[in-house]
Amino acid sequence: MKITAVDTFVLRHALDEPFGFSQWWYDARTAMLVRITADDGTTGWGEAYGPPEPSAAIVAHVLAPLVLGADPCDTLPLWERMYARTRDNGRGGMVLHALSAVDIALWDLKGQALGVSVSRLLGGRFRERVQAYATGLYFRPRDDFAAALADEARGYAAEGFRAIKLKVGLTPEADLRHVRAVREAVGPDIALMVDANHAYDAATAIRLGRAFEGLDVRWFEEPVIPEDLEAYAEVAHALDLPVAGGEAEFTRFGFRRLLAARAVDIVQPDLTATGGFTECQRIAVLAGAWGVRYLPHVWGSAVGLAASLQFVAALPPATAALRPLEPLFELDRTPNRFRDELVAEPLRPVDGWLAIPDRPGLGIAIDEAMLARYRADASVASNGRSRARSAR
Repeated sequence: MKITAVDTFVLRHALDEPFGFSQWWYDARTAMLVRITADDGTTGWGEAYGPPEPSAAIVAHVLAPLVLGADPCDTLPLWERMYARTRDNGRGGMVLHALSAVDIALWDLKGQALGVSVSRLLGGRFRERVQAYATGLYFRPRDDFAAALADEARGYAAEGFRAIKLKVGLTPEADLRHVRAVREAVGPDIALMVDANHAYDAATAIRLGRAFEGLDVRWFEEPVIPEDLEAYAEVAHALDLPVAGGEAEFTRFGFRRLLAARAVDIVQPDLTATGGFTECQRIAVLAGAWGVRYLPHVWGSAVGLAASLQFVAALPPATAALRPLEPLFELDRTPNRFRDELVAEPLRPVDGWLAIPDRPGLGIAIDEAMLARYRADASVASNGRSRARSAR
């Protein structure tokens, strides 16, 4: 097989109500998808994290020419070719977002061509389903926000989720008030995690973390800025509460620094950001060698969700025991049509668990009509299409 086309799709839909976290507010959901087509008509889909337009441009103008005409089954050589070509200008950020989307699409295409799921291509499946935790409890404009959070948390528990994650990072006083309200609402049997999205300095994070320990919080996610490994390590060493991070880190090189500094107890690479399947396999090996849990960060459309499920199916348990410590899977519960409507068979939890498809590739079928309805770059794509196609 040879790759004959690489197409990008920028998607956007407005939200009925904004929601926020410690850094900004969302008033729309977006996605950037990549479709790679081989000369026999087989296609594969990938997704890039973050703002869609820059990564779409990087795919179209930088990465697509590096893979056109190549064998899509050469996922490792193609990853190294793309990374080497962008090393001087990339190594992270939107360049890696774009590279991740291409890598995911290549693995999907390879699975489609060979008739097996990506999880089997990665080495085999440890599990057929995974326990999900509900990521919700974002900031919303409410008169009594603590009461609104408590109601939302009770709703997740009623749906069958046994673990939920709450956004913090307003003020220490507000954060503690909200965590207490949610803990009281769901009781002691629901695992509760908090995510500050790097809102605090080390001293504040340590003070808050000690208070969270008394509320049986299971982990403290992104307490400080990702650039400051020393602050991460200071927080991690001061707390009994596990510290999680890594969604803003890139490649095995970035995670090597994070792990060597003993800065986190849990790493959270995002498949659509840090290098796709090819690189996340290598990060998982590093995490295992350092004895650190790998729990993927998941955010985006059904494509990224399906890809992350394939990866977690092939992720070894965190402990070697008769009853090993199994991964938890992040499931965003904020409104997102691209998660819920983009594929023919939406990936929905049942009693807090997600079944992992074992169909070829990512195991999903894209709804082309829905794709066309929310496409925000049709005029750009039609003009640039020939630049991402090989000559025949």
